[in-house]
Amino acid sequence: MVKKFLVGVASAGMALTLAACSGGGAGESTDETSAAATGGSEPVVEGGLVGVAMPTQTSERWIADGDAVQSGLEELGYEVDLQFANDDIPTQANQIDQMITNGAEALIIASIDGTALASQLEAAAAADIPVIAYDRLIRDSENVDFYVTFDNYNVGVQQATSLLVGLGLLNQDGSEGDAAGPFNVELFAGSLDDNNAHFFWQGAIDTLQPYLDDETITVPSGQTDIEQTNTLRWQQETAQKRMEDLLTSTYTGSDLELHGVLSPYDGISRGIITALQNAGYGPSIADGLPVVTGQDAEIASVKLIADDIQSATIFKDTRKLAAQAITATDDYLSGGEPEANDTETYDNGVKVVPSYLLESDIVYADNIQSLLVDSGYWTAEEVEAGVAE
Repeated sequence: MVKKFLVGVASAGMALTLAACSGGGAGESTDETSAAATGGSEPVVEGGLVGVAMPTQTSERWIADGDAVQSGLEELGYEVDLQFANDDIPTQANQIDQMITNGAEALIIASIDGTALASQLEAAAAADIPVIAYDRLIRDSENVDFYVTFDNYNVGVQQATSLLVGLGLLNQDGSEGDAAGPFNVELFAGSLDDNNAHFFWQGAIDTLQPYLDDETITVPSGQTDIEQTNTLRWQQETAQKRMEDLLTSTYTGSDLELHGVLSPYDGISRGIITALQNAGYGPSIADGLPVVTGQDAEIASVKLIADDIQSATIFKDTRKLAAQAITATDDYLSGGEPEANDTETYDNGVKVVPSYLLESDIVYADNIQSLLVDSGYWTAEEVEAGVAE
């Protein structure tokens, strides 16, 4: 699987700055980015150590992100210390401490808990080490220099939009659908210690609110705020257990039918779907399985979408995210400053962190080919199997 993520970042050089300014959509091929980066120029800096801290290896996307960032930096001549923390906050803190001790000249951090690294960031600032927050904003510290991510509020908008499309209230082009409702839905959010979860939630709720207000959509459980709906560490098992509890407490023994579930991540989605199928829903959407959304275009969920089991997911082309992190790192270590395209949105509680935002796309069954296969993100064989090669 990793080779596909490396396509967009392998041989990335200073010419990646051109790609960094393009702001292309997540569904676009990275061939142009790679072509621009292979002009044969020598890296400006050789031998500098870059620490790359990733949260976990339990999600395929974080493995691919870490490997893509490492490969791209090594192509530029940097030495890379890549560490995964298995979703354990003290482990990640210790890993970053060790990176600083070992002489890292820059840090790229996808944090587990965006509020738990204050002392590490202070040590980095004292050593003049630039810190790039990767996909997850690091909060409550002035010592965050740059942030690379997707437009996370819009990701939430897209998640809610895909739910409305699945229910038939909207068409994929945004026009009004034929369905009238009312529909019963349940809501899931991500992990509260991940700043992105709040952006995803707000974008989704703002999109759903008019339908909630006029009762086209109702939430029978009454669980409608992020504190009630959050999923600690984004865990599939946690989501499955909550879905089972919701079915037991709200739907079992009643005349209520569940029509859809807002899910912010594919692993959560698979837990939800397992609970629903075990309770007798489905096995497919055509057979009565509720519409379930997702995020990250994980290959197992892409197959579920192709098989009419999961309704949709959000594709965030992490090849481009890795390329932006590489570009920002090289800019800092070459004596420059990375270019931000957002200097207003991401207030971490102490400062507004200069950011580079990338675009995302909604994946439905009928655009898997154009968004994921044609761009080289997954192969047709992988989609068919539901397993990465």
